[in-house]
Amino acid sequence: MIIIKGLGKRLKSLRKEKKMTQGEVAETLGLQRSSYTKYETEDSEPSLDTVCKIAALFSVSLDELLLG
Repeated sequence: MIIIKGLGKRLKSLRKEKKMTQGEVAETLGLQRSSYTKYETEDSEPSLDTVCKIAALFSVSLDELLLG
């Protein structure tokens, strides 16, 4: 597994822009809050399916989400 550099910061920033909690994002994505938290802290990397769901939730392209 290769952690995508800076993904955690982008996730946190996008979540705060939407004024959502980690729990709300996780619930929307069908995840445990602890799993989503690990994405923001870069302790874990989301699957491609989850990355697509996150991009849709935050209304950003995959490029923007993954590359900044």
